[in-house]
Amino acid sequence: MRVRGELSGVKRAASGHLYLCLKDEGARLDGVMWRGTAQRLAFLPEDGVEVIATGKLTTYPGRSNYQIVIERMEIAGEGALLALLAKTRARLEAEGLFDRNRKRPLPFLPRRIGVVTSPTGAVIRDILHRLADRFPSHVLVWPVLVQGQGAAEQVANAVQGFSALPADQRPDLVIVARGGGSIEDLWAFNEEVVVRAIAASAIPVISAVGHETDTTLADFAADLRAPTPTAAAEIAVPVREELFAQLADLALRKRKCALRPVALGRERLEARAQRLPRPEALLSAKAQQLDDLADRLRRGLGQRIVHARLALQQDAARLSAPLLAARVRHDRQRLGAVRLNPALVTGRIASGAERLAALSRLAQSLHPDKPLARGYVRVTAADGRTLLTPAEAAREAALSLHFGDGELAVTPLGSRPPRAASPQKPPPPEQGKLL
Repeated sequence: MRVRGELSGVKRAASGHLYLCLKDEGARLDGVMWRGTAQRLAFLPEDGVEVIATGKLTTYPGRSNYQIVIERMEIAGEGALLALLAKTRARLEAEGLFDRNRKRPLPFLPRRIGVVTSPTGAVIRDILHRLADRFPSHVLVWPVLVQGQGAAEQVANAVQGFSALPADQRPDLVIVARGGGSIEDLWAFNEEVVVRAIAASAIPVISAVGHETDTTLADFAADLRAPTPTAAAEIAVPVREELFAQLADLALRKRKCALRPVALGRERLEARAQRLPRPEALLSAKAQQLDDLADRLRRGLGQRIVHARLALQQDAARLSAPLLAARVRHDRQRLGAVRLNPALVTGRIASGAERLAALSRLAQSLHPDKPLARGYVRVTAADGRTLLTPAEAAREAALSLHFGDGELAVTPLGSRPPRAASPQKPPPPEQGKLL
């Protein structure tokens, strides 16, 4: 028998056999072409191609229906559905519904995602599962029929309904999804009402209708076409772990950028600090100079003290009263032993008298009891020695305190009682009267 009809649901099995369906406006007939016959075909069978098939009518017990085992098949002409689809596409494209400039970018991370699909199929489960794996999101499902009578109107109403929601409830992205099938199964997404609803949507739309090789007019009107519903879920959201890793990397780069000037400044500071001399090196020369000056000052002061002590001893020895008396006696002896003329002797005597008077006055001013008139006290031992230190006075049994107007005998603590004061010693004769 020979059958003319439009190919639909063409599928090549792994065994190489070709399974298809022949249909017209009012009927359909399943068909099969075995591998050997299918390999001899001069064209590639596709959905929508109108063909004339020749074969035998048989039954298939597994489905209890008739089928034709095709032995020969040839192209009869352009399929009616494909011709209608091409006309509709050309008309809508002329209106600009498929223009690329109308495509909107998808949100990077949508807070809510609207899905237009059947609530009972595997499509919604695949989308939810994929979203949960990549980035759990709030999903709003608008259940619709995806094929058959009234499916196109429900899909269009769902797309328009999402756009009509309040701004705080409206999804950020809409996915229109359906599983694979023949061109007849997918025809609802080729309807003009669906295409216009997607093009007029206020929300970006991803079309995920059929398998990767299936194409509908909804794919051209949508902002982005996904090859499968699972791929649409992957496109809709990023991977959360990758975002976390990217944020951590950006935070690390930010921290490095913030700390880089500090690190560079620290390196420059350390380099400059290394070039600077150490504090002890700066102060070592001055410290050494200070030690040298301190040593020189100490030695100079010691020498000054020694020289001053020697000079003081020499002056004291030179100006003491016994020494002056000895010099006077020496001068007298020298004057008496030398024979001089009267004039020379008289001059010498006058000069010597003046010198002797000056020395007498000097000796009187240096007499040990002279300071007593000014309030000083001279301490002497029993033998008349002048005591200069408390240690010397402590070793004596009795002491005499010489004042300007008298003498007082005292006894140191722990010694015998003091003796009575001796009568006041008359002042020494004036040296000038000796002449």
